[in-house]
Amino acid sequence: MIGILIIAHGTLGESLIHCASHVFGGHPLHLAHMDVALHDEPNTLLPRAQALIKQLDQGDGVLVLSDMYGATPCNISCQLIDLGRVDVVAGVNLPMLVRVLTYRNEALPVLVEKAISGGRDGVIEVSKEACRVAAGR
Repeated sequence: MIGILIIAHGTLGESLIHCASHVFGGHPLHLAHMDVALHDEPNTLLPRAQALIKQLDQGDGVLVLSDMYGATPCNISCQLIDLGRVDVVAGVNLPMLVRVLTYRNEALPVLVEKAISGGRDGVIEVSKEACRVAAGR
């Protein structure tokens, strides 16, 4: 099973895990978050992130999800990349997290694609017709 680490601003990671736990009926295994606060020093966060990676890796690798490409959480995540062991996807949202939790027994490269498609496909314009379809009417 691939471990999942969310590195995000403020309490976004914690909130996403809380929501995913609601969807799945409990806290999924090998899922953690690392908050990045306004005054945190990135160099002091890196060792903590590395320790979380080690803790989450059950032998199949770890997928790191960060909130925004180019921001501090993603810059920290970039330093964790280890081809075949740790991959990073930026732009985490709840549909992405639910998708990766659903497919986390796949290979890491497959899970990266699932993360991207889950995040992208989870963003839609909501119209009255879309609401009717979602409600099954």
